[in-house]
Amino acid sequence: MRGAPLVVCLLLLAGCQNPADGKAEAQVSDPQPAAEQVAAIVEGATFAITDASTIGFTGSKVTGSHEGGFKDFEGSITLGEGGPTSAHVEVVIDTTSLWADDERLTGHLKSDDFFGVETHPTARFSSTQIVDSGSGFDMTGELELHGVTKQITFPATIEVAEGRITARAEFVLMRFDFGIEFPGKADDLIRDEVVVRLDLVAVSQAG
Repeated sequence: MRGAPLVVCLLLLAGCQNPADGKAEAQVSDPQPAAEQVAAIVEGATFAITDASTIGFTGSKVTGSHEGGFKDFEGSITLGEGGPTSAHVEVVIDTTSLWADDERLTGHLKSDDFFGVETHPTARFSSTQIVDSGSGFDMTGELELHGVTKQITFPATIEVAEGRITARAEFVLMRFDFGIEFPGKADDLIRDEVVVRLDLVAVSQAG
């Protein structure tokens, strides 16, 4: 049984790992004045975001992590003649549709300790600029979450096919930036970093 303490130690260390490690952190700043924003393309072909899309997140604390996301959201991607860098992404999220991998946690995340969905039933993202980074794209836009609006920039992949656009991203947001500050228990603190995963599938509305 000599190996038992080592096994327990390794399991504890694994539970303490931060899911955000090694993932791109979104750049977050105050919203830019309208006069200084890069104009989003609003003329072009419209693609509606479909039910095949997902918006998820991973939050963690000292002892482990939990998966969650939002079931209900809608939006569109407008594609200009310049391809992905001329696109405009608009997403509106029903925060009351939040789910987590634990029923009790779902209720807690909906409470005022976290998302406060009764007070803030909607979250929005509207892109203002998409830049070719060489290995993909850097998407900048305004995110309104928990009653706080910030400008964020994160890496994304965008693929355009006949009648269809997919936009995917995985990045880290700091929840404190959006006023979500519940600390957790003194011996089981909740981490600031939240891993956000977007998988948007949009289809053409032509015709």
